[in-house]
Amino acid sequence: MSQILYQLDDNSLTFPPFEYALTEPNGLLALGGDLSPERLLAAYGQGIFPWYSDGDPLMWWSPDPRAIINIEQLRINRTLRKAIKKSPFKITLNQSFEQVIQYCADAPFRNDETWIVDEMQTAYLTLHQLGYAHSIEVWQTIDTITNEQTSSTKQLVGGLYGVAINGFFSGESMFYQQPNASKFALAALGKLLASIDISFIDCQLLNPFLEDMGAIEITRDAFLQKQRFAKEQNVPDNFWRARTLTL
Repeated sequence: MSQILYQLDDNSLTFPPFEYALTEPNGLLALGGDLSPERLLAAYGQGIFPWYSDGDPLMWWSPDPRAIINIEQLRINRTLRKAIKKSPFKITLNQSFEQVIQYCADAPFRNDETWIVDEMQTAYLTLHQLGYAHSIEVWQTIDTITNEQTSSTKQLVGGLYGVAINGFFSGESMFYQQPNASKFALAALGKLLASIDISFIDCQLLNPFLEDMGAIEITRDAFLQKQRFAKEQNVPDNFWRARTLTL
């Protein structure tokens, strides 16, 4: 089939069929449109996500293969288990979404230009306010001694965010400022989702960190089948309420 790149209709939320996604770059499906909540939810509901850098056109992706973590295969190695037992961090859900996405955009380990541009941050903050985008925060208590008096402050040192439609969770980005902090966030997300029998996390694209945590690649067809089942899973009304999480 010839490679055709589609321009989205500003007046329609329709995306082209998956078989029209390019093989190079892998999964590029369409250009244009906007980041309205309606379009984002239509996209995520079909396993499509936006990804572009500042100055580029808005690009929509459906890669093949697709990276996922089967939650039962989430890899908590011996070193991480020891760190978890020491409980160095406090982990929360949906208590600082805007700060998490800002840290993800500015994460110092990113060597390339961030794709979490200002428009993306605004769009996902709107999804969060609508109850579709969620964050996990990892906090560390910092003690400061001033005039022989000790005061404690809570500092955000890691976290992640993503989009949830019923039992389908698509992870978007994560960050860390202390060793293992992003691993704590991912482990907490896995435990949270497993508590209501959600079986996998969509990771979109594989990278060495995710692979080390147990991510695998599956075909797009297999992913869409798993996603279809996940979207049919009921989630309790208060499941995503802001609260403290445990590991």
